[in-house]
Amino acid sequence: MLEQRKLEIMDENFQRELFGNFDKNIKLIEEEFGIHIVLRDGNVVLIGDISQVERAEKLMKDLLSLVKKGESLDPQTISYSIDLVSQKSDSKLSDIADDIVVISAKGNPIKPKTIGQNSYIENIRKNDITICTGPAGTGKTYLAVAMAVKAFKREEISRIILTRPAVEAGESLGFLPGDLKDKVDPYLRPLYDALFDIMGPEKFSKYMEKGMIEVAPLAFMRGRTLDNSFIILDEAQNTTKEQMKMFLTRLGFGSKAVVTGDVTQIDLPGNKYSGLLHATEVLKEIKGIGINNLSEKDVVRHELVQRIIKAYEKHEKKDALKKESLKEKGNNFKKKF
Repeated sequence: MLEQRKLEIMDENFQRELFGNFDKNIKLIEEEFGIHIVLRDGNVVLIGDISQVERAEKLMKDLLSLVKKGESLDPQTISYSIDLVSQKSDSKLSDIADDIVVISAKGNPIKPKTIGQNSYIENIRKNDITICTGPAGTGKTYLAVAMAVKAFKREEISRIILTRPAVEAGESLGFLPGDLKDKVDPYLRPLYDALFDIMGPEKFSKYMEKGMIEVAPLAFMRGRTLDNSFIILDEAQNTTKEQMKMFLTRLGFGSKAVVTGDVTQIDLPGNKYSGLLHATEVLKEIKGIGINNLSEKDVVRHELVQRIIKAYEKHEKKDALKKESLKEKGNNFKKKF
C-alpha cells in the first residue's frame, strides 16, 4: 500500500545536511528503503510502501537529533543509521553524540561514532583491563589513546605507556640503520601519530622527555610492574601466548590496560598461536576484564574500507568451504580404498 507522509521538519540546516552534496545522502536513503523523498512547501515528504516509510521516518528523527547536536551527515553516518533502523535496534546514533572523550590539540571533539565504539569506551571506563578486537579503521587504538590522555589530564594516572610487538622486524632488526630507537620507531609510528593528534607535538615531546609518556617495544615490558599507568598494547594479534601473559601480569596498582588487535592480520611465524586469540578465550569469564569485538560496521574510515573488509571476509569463507569440501572428498576417497 502506497503511503505519502509529510514530516513537519522545516529546519533548513537539517534539509541541507539530509540531501547532501549533489543529493548524495538522500539518494542513499531512497535506494535503501525503496521510497521517494521530496521537499514540498518546506517540509520533507516520504512516498512509498507504508512499512518502509515508517522505517524512513524513524531514521529521519534520529538524523534530525544528530544535526541538532552539531553533527554533520555523510553517507557513512547515514548508512550506519540505516543499519540500526533495519536491525530494529533501540540504539540511536544521537544517543552517543554527546559522549566526548577528549578535545584534540586542534580543538576537535573525539567521541565514539558507532554503538560498538561506545560500548568499547564504556568497557574501558568500567574495567581495569579491556581487550578489543576488530578490523582496521574501527578506532581501536585511537580511542584507547584518547581515553589514556583523558585519564592523564585528570591526573587519574601519572604515566601513559604504549607498546607493540615488533614481529615484522624479526631477525632483520639488527640490519636496520641507526640505534635501537631508530630501529623500532617505524613499528611504533601509529602510536606516535595518535598522541601527536590528540596532545599536540609540543606537549607530547615535553611529557616524553619527563618520562610521563613511554612508547616502547613489548620486549621492554618484561620484569616491570606498572603502577598508576594507562598501558596500551597495540597489534596484540602478533603476541605469543607467553608474551600476552607477560604483558597482562605487568599491571600494578591504580593502572588500566587496553589490548587491541586485528585477528585477521596475524604475522606470527610458523604455527604459533596468537596470544590475543588465546586471551579472549581464557579471560572471557573474568570479572574486571571487558572484551569487545568490533566489526566492519564500526569502521570510520573511507566507506570503501567497509566494502573491502566484507569482500575479504566473503572470499575467506569461500576458501574455507572449498578446503573443507576437498578434505571431505579426500576422506571419502580413502574410505573406498
